[in-house]
Amino acid sequence: MVTPHIIQEWILSNFDHVVPKSAWGETSFFVNPGNSLPSGAYFATLKEKDGDNDKASNLDREGVFQLNFGSGKHAFEPLFGKPPARPPKGSIIEGPWDFGAQNQLMPHPIYGWMSWMCILNPSTKMFDKCKPLLEQACEKALANVHKRLEGSVQ
Repeated sequence: MVTPHIIQEWILSNFDHVVPKSAWGETSFFVNPGNSLPSGAYFATLKEKDGDNDKASNLDREGVFQLNFGSGKHAFEPLFGKPPARPPKGSIIEGPWDFGAQNQLMPHPIYGWMSWMCILNPSTKMFDKCKPLLEQACEKALANVHKRLEGSVQ
């Protein structure tokens, strides 16, 4: 059984320069080589409860958690097609997904328009399928950090 702790340990042991930050029932994972930026760039989160603006996945159920990550359009589109339109504030993206379903990779209910994906309570097999997507998300965040650092030097 995959737990949030197992996922966090996998992320921290497989990627360099990752800083986890926990707040509001969520742990966010930032890439920040040498702590060169105030926060770095985040690429994944683990949520264990509903937030004020995101209740679509019903995370307040006993033992339910959500892994979220932003691998980019090149990873999103082969799985789900063109990213959906940005939802109005307080709404979720439109599409055929059951955001409360467990062990199913799907667009994030709020941030799918930005090509973010999510999965609730992944099995070991599904988490293994997510690992390359997490690697892409981390690489994308690291590239964003390098762009921001180059911009600050000029």
